Amino acid sequence: MTMRLIAVLALALAGVSPAAAVEVLTGTLRSVAERGEIVLGYRESSVPFSFVEGKRPDGSPRAIGYAIDLCGEIADDVQAAIGRPVRIRYEPVTAETRIPALTSGKIDLECGSTTANAERRRQVAFSPVDYISATQLLVKRGSGVASYRDLGGKTVVVTAGTTNEKAVRDLLARLKIDAQVVTAPDHAASYAMVKAGKADAFATDDVLLYGLIATDARDGANYTVLPDKLSYEPYGIMFRKDDPEFAGIVQQTFTRLAESRALRWTYERWFLKRLPNGERLDIPMSNDLRVSFQLMGLDGGE
Repeated sequence: MTMRLIAVLALALAGVSPAAAVEVLTGTLRSVAERGEIVLGYRESSVPFSFVEGKRPDGSPRAIGYAIDLCGEIADDVQAAIGRPVRIRYEPVTAETRIPALTSGKIDLECGSTTANAERRRQVAFSPVDYISATQLLVKRGSGVASYRDLGGKTVVVTAGTTNEKAVRDLLARLKIDAQVVTAPDHAASYAMVKAGKADAFATDDVLLYGLIATDARDGANYTVLPDKLSYEPYGIMFRKDDPEFAGIVQQTFTRLAESRALRWTYERWFLKRLPNGERLDIPMSNDLRVSFQLMGLDGGE
């Protein structure tokens, strides 16, 4: 914890007024304290990371998921650092709008399925890795597409604003495969294009494809995910860069969750246990992710 955050907590314990305590904060922490709210950006169909399930009591969409739970833990630690409760507000974002929403101050945390790559790190910052995925292809069973090598003359849909688009275009260009790449605004729309016969394959992160199949009770069994891995995709919670105090809070949250094993339990809740619709993804934690959690204090062998 930084010396400035220690000062905030000391002021709070000493009974110093909230206005005076806010004066020692900077960046996102100060903004949250002044506004009295922290804004979490969520995705509508990134199962099981961030998706909508029903309504809240006020009628607004109820965002739930693995990343939403992690962001909630960060929000708890932000409130502890500020020294008083703040409102948690949820704001929908898409793959295309998530980075502008964050850098413009519209949201404070992006709680979704965002790849933490070098290009994005030039614009934003990321939490420790919370999941490791790979770009794969979803196709209809019996379609004749058994590998990316079968995409010649076919149409591949990707979700706009994702790293998967570049991975697919680079692969097709390198192997000289003549396939058309089209985009859709979100994962649900991309999946719908394959179901409607407007695309032969949908390329995105493997876990998101499994999530779409698992939550499609009527037609999911008619689709499959091909085994070829087209890229490596480490995920993280996204927040504004050049904000060392807020970055310290995010790191503190992950360390706390890892040491208490809550990070592993949160993973199991969304990847091994039943989702709200009763389906299971049954995706055990990968060795790479287990090692990442171990480095933050989790004993993955227990």
